[in-house]
Amino acid sequence: MLKIFSAETGWRASKEIYPNMSNKPISASTPVDTTPRLDDASSPRILVSMITTFVGLFIFVVGAKPDLFSWDRSPVVGFVQIVVFLIGLALICFGGYIGLHTLWWGMERTITSDIGSRLVSTGYVVAVFAGLADVFGMGSQSFPAVPYFGPWQATGVLIGQGVIALGFLLMLPFRFPWNRNKK
Repeated sequence: MLKIFSAETGWRASKEIYPNMSNKPISASTPVDTTPRLDDASSPRILVSMITTFVGLFIFVVGAKPDLFSWDRSPVVGFVQIVVFLIGLALICFGGYIGLHTLWWGMERTITSDIGSRLVSTGYVVAVFAGLADVFGMGSQSFPAVPYFGPWQATGVLIGQGVIALGFLLMLPFRFPWNRNKK
């Protein structure tokens, strides 16, 4: 028997929820309701957003400060460490985008929200380019030397993170979901 999960009732048999449901396929001419339900559609998205953001935060911390977990194997910040914290930053951006985009569920997004989502991606590109500047050949170390995460690269990554934070602030809805029907 097919089990269906609902946030209000938990796991229930499909016959309890849909008593007229049978194993016979419905005909192609039968209309099917395809409108999204507004009651619980945002709950899984918020959960995925929170999990993705916290996993990204953990990966970011591991990349930025591995000595917090006694995993530091080098006195300098190397290529692998830079890539790990940039992957963590990408997961933070992705999870935050999903969560803040879910807050607009059932409402039309404003131009400031669209600008905010573009600023999040632009800030990430700035952070990646600044963090990997030596690898791209634009940093203070030339190619044969080991990539070095110095003060200029750190400043560039911080500027990118500031642009990401500004983008997240612009993505916040000014009308909250519980006030959506009020003018």
